[in-house]
Amino acid sequence: MLLKLNKMKNQKGFTLIELMIVIAIIGILAAIAIPQFGFYRKRSCNSVALSDLKNFTVAQEAFFVDNEAYCLTVAVLTGSYGAYLSEKISLVINSADTTLYNMISYHSGGDKTYQISGPGGSVEAL
Repeated sequence: MLLKLNKMKNQKGFTLIELMIVIAIIGILAAIAIPQFGFYRKRSCNSVALSDLKNFTVAQEAFFVDNEAYCLTVAVLTGSYGAYLSEKISLVINSADTTLYNMISYHSGGDKTYQISGPGGSVEAL
C-alpha cells in the first residue's frame, strides 16, 4: 500500500482545474481577437482599393503625356501603361477627356469607395 502512495506522489502532470483555467483564458483572448481580425481585414481591403486607384492615376498621367487626352478604358491602362488591378477590385473610369478624368474604385471585401478627379486631384472616400 505504501508503495502505491509513493508512486502517485511522483507522478507529474496538470490537474483538471489548471487545464480548464488555461482553456478559459484562451477563450477570452479569442473572443477579443476575432472581431479585431475582421476590422483589420476590412481596413486592408480598403487600402488595396486606394492603392490601385493611385496606380491608375499615374497610368492616366502617362497616357496623357503620350496622347494629350485621358483614357476612358481600364484595359488600355492595364495593358500598355503598366497599371495593375488587384483581385476583387472594381475600378471604373467615369469620365475622361482632354482636360480631366474621374475614377472610382472599391474592394468587394471593404466598406469604402474611393474617388479621384484629376489631374492633380486628391482622393476622397465616398
